[in-house]
Amino acid sequence: MDKLTVVEGRAYPFGMKNVDTDIVIPAHWLKTISRSGLGKGAFEVLRKEPGNVFDDPEYAGSPILIAGDNFGCGSSREHAAWALADLGIKVVIAPSFSDIFSGNAFKNGILTVVLPQEAIDRLMEVAQTDPIHVDLEQQTVTTQFQDRFQFEIDPFRKHCLLGGLDEIGLTLGQADTIGAYEARAAGERPWLVPAVA
Repeated sequence: MDKLTVVEGRAYPFGMKNVDTDIVIPAHWLKTISRSGLGKGAFEVLRKEPGNVFDDPEYAGSPILIAGDNFGCGSSREHAAWALADLGIKVVIAPSFSDIFSGNAFKNGILTVVLPQEAIDRLMEVAQTDPIHVDLEQQTVTTQFQDRFQFEIDPFRKHCLLGGLDEIGLTLGQADTIGAYEARAAGERPWLVPAVA
């Protein structure tokens, strides 16, 4: 997982409320176990509409998505986070998220930022023309117009995102402790150590 510290750039001014994971990535895309290529299916139903924000060249490659209340509701498919990541989205800002989606996003290196609706409205306005700056270390979302919105994040999630640590990375960080335990256990219970042929 890549480290996430500061994300700056244009944002998709999406704003839609109650976007479920079926909208993020339709069910027929779930036949794959690969994370790559799912960005093509992200918001597929909405992208069929002319003039949709996801196919507007002005927002191409935007690393931030501004969404409405209850983003990621519905089924618990991890493919939704995979699709957003494959689309290049590193941060989703909304008034609220489904708990399961928020967990899946975190485990895939995507920061979910909860801000009040007034802040979302302002960011939607700014996103029409200018970039947005998200600083995980400072826990702020700012604009060049002196807007500054503070957000809360679980300290463990912040630590993992800043360090680029998933479950495997966290485990590997304990390699010395695990090795010391294995050596001690082998000395105390040698019958558990497999014989070398």
